[in-house]
Amino acid sequence: MNPFLLMAVLFAAAALSVGVLVPLACRMAHRFDFLDRPGGRKKHDDDIPPVGGLIIFPVFMLLALGSGVVTPSFLSCAAAILLLLIVGGLDDRFALPARIKFVTQFAAAFMIVLIGGVRVQGMGDIFGFGALWLGWMAIPFTVIAIVLLINAINLMDGLDGLAGGLGFVVCFWLLLCALMAGDHAHATLLVIMMGALAGFLYHNMRHPWRTQARVFMGDAGSLSLGLVLAWFAIDMAGHPDQAAIMPMTVAWLLALPIMDTCGQFARRVSQGRHPFDPDHHHFHHHFVTAGLSVRVATASILLIVFAYGVFAVTVELLGWPQFILTYPWIMLLFLHIFMSVRPSRFRKLIQKLLRIKAEE
Repeated sequence: MNPFLLMAVLFAAAALSVGVLVPLACRMAHRFDFLDRPGGRKKHDDDIPPVGGLIIFPVFMLLALGSGVVTPSFLSCAAAILLLLIVGGLDDRFALPARIKFVTQFAAAFMIVLIGGVRVQGMGDIFGFGALWLGWMAIPFTVIAIVLLINAINLMDGLDGLAGGLGFVVCFWLLLCALMAGDHAHATLLVIMMGALAGFLYHNMRHPWRTQARVFMGDAGSLSLGLVLAWFAIDMAGHPDQAAIMPMTVAWLLALPIMDTCGQFARRVSQGRHPFDPDHHHFHHHFVTAGLSVRVATASILLIVFAYGVFAVTVELLGWPQFILTYPWIMLLFLHIFMSVRPSRFRKLIQKLLRIKAEE
């Protein structure tokens, strides 16, 4: 079969499978009281089943295994996904202690790095002074990067359609780079992931036919999504001499969740709090407190993520030096941290840019 036709078939199969299975899973979740109830930090109005991840990723893995492009590194990723799905599902049901989830994330990262052999060997010439190779630091750097991204995506899962939409946009840019590099194996897997996310977003994202989500991704889904995005990024960019995409391009595609995680940690530590203390001062919360609806807030943030991809992939396509991406990324990181330390700065900026009248 023509590879592009195969990708189209796999996308449709993933989207339809998830789209059909989610309502069935929701009925089962209501029957067994597996629900995310409103109250406290949770602002939704109804009891919502957090079963999206439990459908998305089994469908993704099954179609990937049947696609004929599975590699040993993907098998290690699949095993790590299963681990996160089990622990994440238990957390969604019973609210596990944070230390158990944290240990599980490191275990999943080690499975990918040590068993699958996926690691960041080097960063390329990101500063303009020659290629930067990690050597013995490759393993610890990669493990920390995976755990950071797992948590970053998990923390971004705060508005209907946001985490799934972000994953879809990131996969789109990775797919484009894979196709341009002739990397049909990763391209096929990315198409399956995008199809599964599309089927989920139909039920999770607010649109003219849906006023609120009927299903959540859950911790099982957001943790697994962070892991999968990390695997794709590192497997495609980890060795700059053989990469389908350059490391700094990946850094821009994932810039928003990474920067917001760093900003939240900095703010909480500056307040004498634990870095993982939950609150309502994440980047996506600023859009809602500024006066935007959830649907507009989600669309605005996804547009920012897409724009980051336009900038980064354009620089890569033009063959410009990587440091053109590096220094603006670092400046944007420190700016994001500066703004995050005082959340009102973000709210006022958003209101000014969008000309929203501040509440008296």
